[in-house]
Amino acid sequence: MADLFSHALFAFAVFTALGWTASWLDRRWVVVGMVGSILPDLNRIDMFVDDHLIEQSLGIGFSWGAIHTLGGVLLLSGIGAVLFATREKQVCAFGLLTAGGCSHLLVDAVKAWADGAGGAALYPFSWWRNPTPGWYVSADWWVLAVTLLLAVTVFVTDRYVIST
Repeated sequence: MADLFSHALFAFAVFTALGWTASWLDRRWVVVGMVGSILPDLNRIDMFVDDHLIEQSLGIGFSWGAIHTLGGVLLLSGIGAVLFATREKQVCAFGLLTAGGCSHLLVDAVKAWADGAGGAALYPFSWWRNPTPGWYVSADWWVLAVTLLLAVTVFVTDRYVIST
């Protein structure tokens, strides 16, 4: 869970800081971007619903892993965007959900993988797997500490410096 929380905190910091220059990006829209940042981790639904069960039900190959890709982010962002009332808000929500999901994929692009290459994050557009520098492992506690420090710094700056 620390990994999921880190992605949400990072998105909070990024979208709040962007809101300093974009007046329309208020706290409500920051939350939409934060939700987008956790979309790729919905692939963990496989802990509750097995791929094999879906394969047998549909009669075709299936994997929840595709959610943790650009295609999965675009699909889930589109589904999330239709929940908004007006066309203008749907477009804005789609953009923020996608940007949040892409921030998640970018942060994961530097995560350590056993074989030295990241996941196929550009699927279905490409099967290319980026070589990763292996800066961190999902279970590293310091990742949460750094993102928490970043988020608190942005929060305090937003609340007491920018707002005044």
